[in-house]
Amino acid sequence: MKRGQPLAQGLHLDPETRQEARQRLLSVKGHVDGLVRMLDDPRVCCVDVLKQMKAVRGALVVTGDRVLKSHLREHVATAAIRGDTDSIVEELMDALKYR
Repeated sequence: MKRGQPLAQGLHLDPETRQEARQRLLSVKGHVDGLVRMLDDPRVCCVDVLKQMKAVRGALVVTGDRVLKSHLREHVATAAIRGDTDSIVEELMDALKYR
């Protein structure tokens, strides 16, 4: 299997979670752009930069949690019905490496 290729073919992120994650990531992108602008300003203090970086990390964690919850609800919980429990468990264990 190639890296990045899903184990369970045909299982995709549900549209509602996909849209929510997209919106959150666009917001994160805006925050990162703001951080870059902060670093261009010599008057900005280190602590302010660190606070904004923590906010970005927090937003990424929340987004990741939502995507993981969707995966658990939509794919892991229904694996036995589809008959692909082993591949879903393997895929989940691989995904958890990145948490």
